[in-house]
Amino acid sequence: MADDDQQWKIPPNVQELAAAGRDELPSRYVVPDHDRPTSGVASDDPIPVVDLSRLYSGAADEAAKLRSALQNWGLFLAVGHGIESALLDEMMAVTREFFKLPLEEKQKYTNLAGSKKEYQLEGYGGDMVLSETQVLDWCDRFYLVVEPESRRLLDLWPTQPPSFRDVLQRYAAQCRELADGVLREVSKVVGLREERYLADMVDEKAVTYVRLNLYPRCPRPDKVLGFKPHSDGNMLTVLLANTVGLQVLRDGEWYDVPVVPGTLVVNLGDTVEVVSNGLLKSPIHKVVANSERERVSVGAFYTLDPEREVEPAPELVTEDRPKRYEKMKTSDYIRELQKSLARGERAVDRVKI
Repeated sequence: MADDDQQWKIPPNVQELAAAGRDELPSRYVVPDHDRPTSGVASDDPIPVVDLSRLYSGAADEAAKLRSALQNWGLFLAVGHGIESALLDEMMAVTREFFKLPLEEKQKYTNLAGSKKEYQLEGYGGDMVLSETQVLDWCDRFYLVVEPESRRLLDLWPTQPPSFRDVLQRYAAQCRELADGVLREVSKVVGLREERYLADMVDEKAVTYVRLNLYPRCPRPDKVLGFKPHSDGNMLTVLLANTVGLQVLRDGEWYDVPVVPGTLVVNLGDTVEVVSNGLLKSPIHKVVANSERERVSVGAFYTLDPEREVEPAPELVTEDRPKRYEKMKTSDYIRELQKSLARGERAVDRVKI
């Protein structure tokens, strides 16, 4: 076990806290007054819904919606994405069933490794805790590498529910096709000459993570956050969720991201911000808690080969728009991302020139 004076490094299980039915929250989850969640602002310019099937067929109106979404929000709602609604339902079902397993069963896949309970990214549990004063998120999560297959740690892939592995593999394969198509279109938006410039960066050595999230009902959603404000440190994220709770920051205001059956939320990551030399931004977002309903989500995160160095595309660096980001190694950036997330900071700010 961890040393007694290091127990603060092991976050409590939020699902168990919620099941205990206490009205008062442990102080470690209470956010400072100035960070307290608020209701999302209604926008006169709603987040665009982009029909990917029409976009890929050359529809100019869909291309305009995508450009507007990426430039103004950093994300969009995807329909016509080619993933059958039955598979979306299956992915949500096996995620729910996993979180419903007894705690001792789920802890077979813990992200606290060895006798010293050292934190690792993959596995079931909470996120990295760096200090006793760190405010914790009202969330349990389960991280897995799904691509490339050679990097999968199958000992961490649950055997319950029985269909979990098959459903996750099929869902990941479909999401990969979606991500490839979207990245081709993003290359067009920023004016890269090679349409596959961004898509080809997600090569056979690139790593795809899937993160399953459970945000249990919370007795005091006004005092906590399901997930603190952050931007994603990858190329692209594809999100499936069962209910609202995600909010995105725009011009100093938080806006609710709607949940529409059959749609997926697609958002840019820090890597696209860097490669585009800041022409596009990785959106800052957070998750608010809910006293009425638990929230379940599945995020697929497309990162690059850990050994790959990333910097602005040379053709997007000009005399009028000089280089705005330093070169970074993907593996170093992912490590920094985990620490920045724990500190409530944005990792990409550390590579800005």
